[in-house]
Amino acid sequence: MTDTLRLATRGSDLAVRQAGTVRDALSSRRRDVELRRVETRGDQIPDELIHRLGKTGAFVRALDEEVLAGDADLAVHSLKDVPTEGMDDMVVAGVPERAPSGDVLVQPDGLGIEDLPAGSVVGTGSLRRTAQIKAARPDLVVEPLRGNVDTRIEKLLAPALQAEHERRLIASGEARAETADSGGEGVEADETDETEEVDEEFDRTVEEWFDSLSDLERSAMERKVETEYDAIVLAEAGLRRSDLYYEIETTRLPREEFVPAAGQGAIAVTATDPDVIEAVREAVDHPRTRVAVTVERTILGELNGGCVAPIGVSALVRGEHVHTRVRVLSTDGTEEVAATRDLPIRSHAKAAEAFAADLADRGAADLIAAAREATREEAEGDE
Repeated sequence: MTDTLRLATRGSDLAVRQAGTVRDALSSRRRDVELRRVETRGDQIPDELIHRLGKTGAFVRALDEEVLAGDADLAVHSLKDVPTEGMDDMVVAGVPERAPSGDVLVQPDGLGIEDLPAGSVVGTGSLRRTAQIKAARPDLVVEPLRGNVDTRIEKLLAPALQAEHERRLIASGEARAETADSGGEGVEADETDETEEVDEEFDRTVEEWFDSLSDLERSAMERKVETEYDAIVLAEAGLRRSDLYYEIETTRLPREEFVPAAGQGAIAVTATDPDVIEAVREAVDHPRTRVAVTVERTILGELNGGCVAPIGVSALVRGEHVHTRVRVLSTDGTEEVAATRDLPIRSHAKAAEAFAADLADRGAADLIAAAREATREEAEGDE
């Protein structure tokens, strides 16, 4: 093992922040670590929804190939992106302590999922979240949403901020003056009093209002948006790691209904060299998190759901047991197979396999097969 470890990561802000936590942990063990930013297949197709990118692992394989080729010593992934199969040539050397694993509703006025008016548009790029939203609130409209965490939030905030900016320009007379300067009709005499009255609604100038906006809001002002969202659903962990959790209004979604994806909120560090694996395990591996995500990924793997079916799996270590909740839905949210079970921690992997088999027999396998077929037909229809 060399003195300097080369750590492969995606180039997004969130990915680099996650890689930074691993780098810092290894550096505390007197190891020099340099980051290598790598573009993945998922990054190369930014407008395609995750479940239509093909095989699970669109954001993973390119990083692991850097390790296999000897151009990097280890790679950092969001664990929920790591496939449950086809990883025989890599070892998950470390799973750091998990961040909060649930989902949150992001809504500018702080409304919860139950408070949204009928017909509200909710954005998500996840099959699981889409099905869970439809199951909880079939009167809502779910629209696709992709991009990095900050991009998704900007798409939510942009229309209202842009409309407010326009209102303030009109009230200040700037918009009308600009029209006159460009050859327009300008302001009619009977419009002047109205403009002055509107201007009294605001206690700040346009410049003062703009200066009061956060960097995130200013970026949103410049974004062109095709779909206007009333709310969006994101992982709490991503918001916290991006330092955006306190920048916006969020409401935690109830975990009984909105069961997270397997591995959500956790980070995986992959490697192949035995010495690197041992160094990573000693520096970053968190035993309780490792047990919980092993249960989640075992169930997901046994159900053969991947990213093509709406499956939520959540495990929490409680003393000698692992409290596990699973929810498998149809893509439209109208059918489901769900259960909770306390698995013995001493045999958690085997117990997870048995739990998955029971769920499959109860109809989960049929729901997953139907979701897989729907995804295949959708992909063929776009060819």
